[in-house]
Amino acid sequence: MPLSLAEIRETHPALYKAFSSIADGQRHLDHLFEIDRYWEVLKGPLPEVILPASALPSDATVSGEYDLVYAGGTLSLLHAGVMAGTYRRNVLVVDRREPAKSTRDWNISRKELDNLMLTGLFTGSEIDSTIVRRYKAGWVEFYKPDGSQKRLVMENVLDCAVDADRLLGIAKEKVLASPGSAVIAGMSFICCYRFPDHIVVKTADREGKPFYYRTRVLVDVMGVLSPIAMQLNKGMPQTHVCPTVGTIASGFENADYDHGEILVSTGPADMSSRKGRQLIWEGFPGSGSQYITYLFFYDEVDSPNDKSLLALFETYFRILGEYKKPGRDFTVHRPVFGIIPAYFHDGFNRTREIADDRIILFGDAASLGSPLTFCGFGSMVRNLPRLTADLDRALGENDLSKEKLEKISAYEHNVASMANLMKYMCFNSATDEPNFVNDLMNEVMIVLDDLPPRYRQSMFRDEMKFDELIAVMIRVAWRYPRVLRATFEKLGIPGSLGFLKNLAGWAFSPSR
Repeated sequence: MPLSLAEIRETHPALYKAFSSIADGQRHLDHLFEIDRYWEVLKGPLPEVILPASALPSDATVSGEYDLVYAGGTLSLLHAGVMAGTYRRNVLVVDRREPAKSTRDWNISRKELDNLMLTGLFTGSEIDSTIVRRYKAGWVEFYKPDGSQKRLVMENVLDCAVDADRLLGIAKEKVLASPGSAVIAGMSFICCYRFPDHIVVKTADREGKPFYYRTRVLVDVMGVLSPIAMQLNKGMPQTHVCPTVGTIASGFENADYDHGEILVSTGPADMSSRKGRQLIWEGFPGSGSQYITYLFFYDEVDSPNDKSLLALFETYFRILGEYKKPGRDFTVHRPVFGIIPAYFHDGFNRTREIADDRIILFGDAASLGSPLTFCGFGSMVRNLPRLTADLDRALGENDLSKEKLEKISAYEHNVASMANLMKYMCFNSATDEPNFVNDLMNEVMIVLDDLPPRYRQSMFRDEMKFDELIAVMIRVAWRYPRVLRATFEKLGIPGSLGFLKNLAGWAFSPSR
């Protein structure tokens, strides 16, 4: 059961103080607990939410019919906006909370945002209106005890801070402006019933009253908590996670409003958890005097570490001064948090289930992005033209089988291979020296600094080519032979073979 602010006063004093100072602090805490349900859901029984047509109650009354019903109202609005506004499909978006409201803010480059224009959903001026800050460059830096760390600076990478709620709000308006389409708040997905030529989606409002909607395709955009993803992937929808917490705040004494800080560590691994964790910061300027900071770490989904957002938030407020020093007028405007998912594809191609007959998964529900850089937002934006055009084509051809829909995917060979590098960021006190992650990443930064700028830009924009990654890997191994032993320790024989399969699939893919 979610706790009240008063109930965490003694156990999480720093979090209590911060959340008590902001508007709707209890609402944010409730949402935090909701996402933290993820850890219990993984341990629970396998949900059965995709049901046969025969299970539909005889007294069920269909409240509306649509081409597409979207379960989840955040990133889904970008996709739904294109399907409704550009392709004239009738869509319904339902969200258990408030659609078009994100628990995180985003940064991206202006070039990537142009994909929204390619879909016909946004105009250039609309996109520009969502950018609250552009900064000169970004940098990456990992802690060394003697201060010898390499600061790797790069331009045109994650250099635009985006107002997520404004971006989603514009998309929501486009859905609502499309005849026959709708967006409903306070409506939770319960289950669905599959017929040969349609699906009936059961939802419930905040009072528990059921509503049924008929659709040609159900689009699952429910994030890491998706029960559909859990069922399709037999209880293991992710293999790795990146718990992430932070704030949109003002009043820091040492915030740089001209640069974004992409990945920054300020110390060796934190040994307070079972296997240990390498805490990493991200910081970038927002609107006006606001500055956005995140604290996160990478881990296996089944490690014994405490990965709860509640505990990580307490750590965030306790050690924030080690990264950015709050001044006398320090003010938290809004907390930001989430669990960024990752999936290790043990094969030459995508191995995670992201579709079924008349059901398709996007965003974090599909878990096809890289937790190192672009995550779900970047993956959705860069693939949106293809994800919408291909789904419209499938609707036109009336081929909505699993075999057809699973090809409409944000899976990219280079992203899958690059995401494997996250495993080196998962600290393990049984095999790693306290500064292992920092030492390894320093060597990567040194290698990238010696190569042309396109290497660092492509790595941190998830655009790295096969030969570029191989060149970086060889140079890092030459400089830091310890990485060879770490590869076996981190991946083991099965994981190492899986990594080689990923590379082979990439090497022979048309997108190489």
